[in-house]
Amino acid sequence: MNTQAGMPTPLAAELKAHTGRFTDKTFDWKAFPSNVGYDELARAQMRYIGAGGSPKVGDTTTLKPDHFTLSLIYKEPGRYAACHSHEIEESFLIINGALVVGWERDGEVVEVNLGPKDMILNAREVGHGFRVDGVEPVLMSISVDVGKPLPPVYHYHPKDHPPELARSFGAAPGKTMPFDPQGEHPLQKLMGQYVVRHSEVPTIWEEAGFTRKVYVGPGGIDNDTCRKEMWGIPSRAGVKAFTREVEDAYLVLEGSLTVGWEENGEQVEVELGPRDLVKTPAGKAHWFRNNGAGHATVWAVIGTATDDGVTYQAA
Repeated sequence: MNTQAGMPTPLAAELKAHTGRFTDKTFDWKAFPSNVGYDELARAQMRYIGAGGSPKVGDTTTLKPDHFTLSLIYKEPGRYAACHSHEIEESFLIINGALVVGWERDGEVVEVNLGPKDMILNAREVGHGFRVDGVEPVLMSISVDVGKPLPPVYHYHPKDHPPELARSFGAAPGKTMPFDPQGEHPLQKLMGQYVVRHSEVPTIWEEAGFTRKVYVGPGGIDNDTCRKEMWGIPSRAGVKAFTREVEDAYLVLEGSLTVGWEENGEQVEVELGPRDLVKTPAGKAHWFRNNGAGHATVWAVIGTATDDGVTYQAA
């Protein structure tokens, strides 16, 4: 029984409360206090799940995090983020634009240029920063692989180092190397294990009629926290209800996706458009279907690194 019409039921209200609408949110230009007073560091954050590295953990418009956070970051051409590190992995998925990401160690830096649907998983305790050298702004999704990350540790912030050194993520002239997974430098080899090019990821066709590209998890980057996948869902494709022992989140990048929950014979659903998100708690039966005429592209984040045994069955 679908009870979407009329007065919302508790299940429908719960689903709505776990939905993040792009149009209901605003970008926060003061999410990171360390950027205040430094125009070259300016960036805006839109929070969906948790604070995502921002100290604004009391934001009531964001969903409660469990195993990961998820937010959007907007950065304009010419600006950069100072080199810093985290105690846990942090991924950057590029949605629009081109982003230069640099990893630093002992004053040497490796830089990689990422385009739309490319991703980098920034390794634990490795200094990293990013910069927009292109002519268009960058919009990306950032996920930190723990519910409440510790504050970042800054390595080369312009308040402590010359601006030109901070902009190069700590590399003096001649100390920047290009990304090269086959390179001889240990930092090149390390970064090579954590960069995902969308065009190079194998496409897995599920028998349920949709595709998966595994970025992080079995078949992708080896990791012990969360799985991250890009899904392609053709028009009219969908799956039967399934459950996980952990939470998952679906962020629509292109097209539209209907997500439904089931409980005690009741069914409720919500349709998502671009940059809308649903987070489904652990143990909740849920399904998805593309009711639109066009293809849907979805970024899926799952709160476990291992294969949780879910088998997708066509609806």
